[in-house]
Amino acid sequence: MSKELIRLRNLVMEFDGERILDDINLYFNDHEFLTLLGPSGCGKTTTLRIIGGFLTPTAGDVLFDGARINDVPPYKRQINTVFQRYALFPHLDVYENIAFGLRISKLPKDEIDRRVMEMLEVVSLKGYENRKITSLSGGQQQRVAIARALVNRPKVLLLDEPLGALDLRLRKDMQNELKRIQQAMGITFIYVTHDQEEALAMSDTIVVMDKGRIQQIGTPEDIYNEPKNAFVADFIGESNILDGIMLEDFRVKFFGRVFTCVDKGFKTNEPVDVVIRPEDIDIVAPEQGHLTGTVTSVTFKGLNYDIIVDFKGFKWLIQTTDFHPVDATIGIRLNPEDIHVMKKSEYSGMFGDYSSYSAEYDELTEDADDEEE
Repeated sequence: MSKELIRLRNLVMEFDGERILDDINLYFNDHEFLTLLGPSGCGKTTTLRIIGGFLTPTAGDVLFDGARINDVPPYKRQINTVFQRYALFPHLDVYENIAFGLRISKLPKDEIDRRVMEMLEVVSLKGYENRKITSLSGGQQQRVAIARALVNRPKVLLLDEPLGALDLRLRKDMQNELKRIQQAMGITFIYVTHDQEEALAMSDTIVVMDKGRIQQIGTPEDIYNEPKNAFVADFIGESNILDGIMLEDFRVKFFGRVFTCVDKGFKTNEPVDVVIRPEDIDIVAPEQGHLTGTVTSVTFKGLNYDIIVDFKGFKWLIQTTDFHPVDATIGIRLNPEDIHVMKKSEYSGMFGDYSSYSAEYDELTEDADDEEE
């Protein structure tokens, strides 16, 4: 059974009268890989900095092993941080970069040597100890930064968008590497990213944040398959989000039709948001469909086509391995388990219609400034 290591209790953070964190309650277990996920400005980096001791919360408590550590400075916490800009010492070689913290702690020379060599092994950089930092690739520098943070044997490692500067191929490799290092070291990793795929690939637990509040906490599978509101559904993966009415348990109405679903526990005739993932939609001949629509756009994505289909003026995204040309009329069928019903929220009506669909949108948000001060 996992043991609780860190707890954030009623955490509030304000800068210049603006509320950046709004009553955050969250705990982190020992040996857990937990990711804080959300768009720029959602408060995830602020949360990380409070845990690390670089910021003091306006209100609320940070508990470590049950003791309040709000006033404990960063260097006295059993917590280390790896930043996006690795902050390595360019004038020192790989060995001395990793050994730096141990030398400050005045450990015996053979103990330092043993620990540094052990860390080089863990991060797959054996044989690189005498290399100059400037001669290393981005991924190798990243691993030196991780080794330097881990060599002091912290109980927790904080990682703030650490793969942001790497190209896609290297990011994928480093995702696997980080997960492997976390399991090998058996310590808690708290990871910050705005990249949903990264979060899904690496985490034991994901905390989705927006506007300084926690929107949902769960395993990657829970968050993807059972989003709590329209924001989570839209932020994690692609979603068609429609207005519906929950007639009774297991029966929901949208687009003028009644569908069987697997959700229950709503009020009779409660207005709801209905989520249908693009990959869960079966395309059939128009006469066999629950609904029929017209294809308005087709984008080839390698493994599949992204097609936009107009159903009565509402545009859906459907992912299919079969080609359907623009202006084709198609039918779709929905299985009960492919229909996800969510409560209405402040995010209702903001997402899910692909009228202005553009694949470039993804890149625009990727490049947005990730600083959150």
